[in-house]
Amino acid sequence: MAFSGEQVMSGTFGEVWLDGDYVAEALSLEAKIEIEKEDVPITGKFATDSKFMGYKGTGTMKMHKANSRMIKLISEKIKRGINPRFKIMSRLDDPSVNGVEIIEIKDACFNDLSLVNWELKKKGELEAPFTFTDWTVKSSI
Repeated sequence: MAFSGEQVMSGTFGEVWLDGDYVAEALSLEAKIEIEKEDVPITGKFATDSKFMGYKGTGTMKMHKANSRMIKLISEKIKRGINPRFKIMSRLDDPSVNGVEIIEIKDACFNDLSLVNWELKKKGELEAPFTFTDWTVKSSI
């Protein structure tokens, strides 16, 4: 099967939902799994092998600063000692590609909360890093 540039997904068609609410101000979303391994030396070999020991999910959601969404969702809970968890849904549906990719991130926990971050003559943006423990691939290409 031949490959063409039209098969490459464009982030322009990416969408995000946070606990079921559409995040229209989303700029980007990244979620990845860091595979945790330990070295396993093998007798008679110069190479070191490895053993899977677990994983850690990390990600970052970037948004235009258009509202106080994150402050409203997180602020009062962390003041009460509650570490809120969220479901993040990503949908990437480029019309020039055959199919849609939908990934649901479960147990997302944001690492920080930006209360104030602005600069003269610059568009406001927020970066919200998070960790997570589980995910589901709802649709793949």
